[in-house]
Amino acid sequence: MPQISDIRNIAVIAHVDHGKTTLVDALLKQTHTFRENQDEMKMDRIMDSNDLEREKGITILSKNTSVFYKDTKINIIDTPGHADFGGEVERVLNMADGALLIVDAAEGPLSQTKFVLKRALDYKLKVILVINKIDRKDARVKEVLADTENLFLNLVDDPELLNFPVIYAIGKDGKTYNEMPDDFSQPADTSALFDAIIDHIPSARKNPDKPFQMLVSSFENNEYLGRLALGRINQGKIKKGEYISLVKPDQSVIANYKVERLYVNEGMSKQETVVAESGDIAYLSGIPEIEIGLTLTSPQFQVALPTIEVAEPTLKASFGPNTSVFARDESKFLTSRELKERLHEEVETNLGLKIEDDPEDSIRVLVSGRGELHLAILIEKLRREGYAMEVGKPEVILKTIEGKVCEPYSELTILTNEEYVGVVTAELGKRKAQMSDMVNDDKGNVRMVYKISERNALGLRSVLMTDTRGSVSLNYLFLGYEPKQETTERSRNGALIASESGKALSFGLDLAQKRGITFVEPTEGVYEGQIVGLRPLEGDLEVNVCKGKQLTNMRSSGNDDAIILAPAVKYSIEEAIDFINNDELIDITPKNVRLRKRFLSKTDRVRAERKTH
Repeated sequence: MPQISDIRNIAVIAHVDHGKTTLVDALLKQTHTFRENQDEMKMDRIMDSNDLEREKGITILSKNTSVFYKDTKINIIDTPGHADFGGEVERVLNMADGALLIVDAAEGPLSQTKFVLKRALDYKLKVILVINKIDRKDARVKEVLADTENLFLNLVDDPELLNFPVIYAIGKDGKTYNEMPDDFSQPADTSALFDAIIDHIPSARKNPDKPFQMLVSSFENNEYLGRLALGRINQGKIKKGEYISLVKPDQSVIANYKVERLYVNEGMSKQETVVAESGDIAYLSGIPEIEIGLTLTSPQFQVALPTIEVAEPTLKASFGPNTSVFARDESKFLTSRELKERLHEEVETNLGLKIEDDPEDSIRVLVSGRGELHLAILIEKLRREGYAMEVGKPEVILKTIEGKVCEPYSELTILTNEEYVGVVTAELGKRKAQMSDMVNDDKGNVRMVYKISERNALGLRSVLMTDTRGSVSLNYLFLGYEPKQETTERSRNGALIASESGKALSFGLDLAQKRGITFVEPTEGVYEGQIVGLRPLEGDLEVNVCKGKQLTNMRSSGNDDAIILAPAVKYSIEEAIDFINNDELIDITPKNVRLRKRFLSKTDRVRAERKTH
């Protein structure tokens, strides 16, 4: 490890797809964090190590890494760019003294940038603005700088934080500049950004001579060492083999423990060390009862730090064991007990989640999260681990404030093309959204900003994706709770429901496609009550997609033409969450995502409908 004279801890803030992970790749490579022959030197998106993150192109879990520059260790904390992962954002900002705000030179600051930046400014973090992708043909650097300055004016309480340096960058080429360059082909590297970090971000070495104190921001499960407590050392230092106290936020002491092992980040890996000092982001083993938000202290100074505050969940959905005929063959874990145990384990580290028993069904649980994407990522994560489950339609969480029933509201930013403004405004009008801003650029793009209740926003993404043929981007920023407004009943078109169990056949699917679009392929297994398609009309219809052609020894004219089927429509988990109605469930196994009616037989569905009327 190089000789260190100082430490800087920086969080990296950016909207989804503004080049944060690519720029961090350049910082890692140019400081020779990896040897020339290591695989990472050839990789892109090094920090997004999780398969889900690589597929979706977003950061979901915060990760830590470190680089060395001019005898200073710089700990880089990668934050999620999406408000749905607010729990991750809150706990990592606790560990930082400053932040890099990365903004796309064409798109400018968007709603998710605003969410994370607001939290960073609340923590009084010093910010360096990085305008990235300045080589884009549609870059509008001056306007983006002005927009970002206006954003700071709206968010900042402390005038000191308005004085921020600006770095211009081409992240994919690893180039950074103090001034906007005239010629992008000139050689450049990341030193302009590193020098700005050294000059403007305060040192993390604070109160090194005071007693040890560290807030637990996260923990990792290690199969050999048990739980590793992760946090930034607030003051003092800690040595391997010393005793420390675990203190609750109410200042009560849980117990004293011996530090068995001690690690710090070096590059992308953890390195064992004998001592860690103030400002270090350290991992400690030997504390079995660790929880996020507790404080580790010297036994002579048992004082807890303020705990991590996380925004409340706004959406809940019912999770239960998978009862379909395919669950046993397609999954590793399918009992209610296994699912509940895994969800309770997830809640310990995923601060934005809450779990409670479902009052209507003892074997199901209600999982509350920060939005549809938050729940969809959780479901996908469990599915990949081998869990099967059934998930009901999400409901918005209502609160009673000062005697009034209130619901969550969000600021919705929509980016689309001019030709779709009519269909977007018509749909938002139906959902009682209020437009607060609309900006056209000279390239036919439009940005619209609305205020909308989260109940009225449910299912909006899939509707607009269809109406605009995929030419739309939606981003939400939670605003708070306001009195509940009237909602207009929106009815989806009717579903095509399988009337028989078996294998789907081309003849049956051909008949079904005369009545709508289908969700299953020929030879795919289906069961009675499964949703196998969507009608162009309201009202559900039962179809038999397992029906084969009647075989006779007579040839009939016109009936022996080859059947040509349209490809099956397959929904992602996020689209399925938007799609289902209250009487339907998403049937999830590690191998498939299906849609089904809550009651599979027609008799049970009719009986349930009579009860509700």
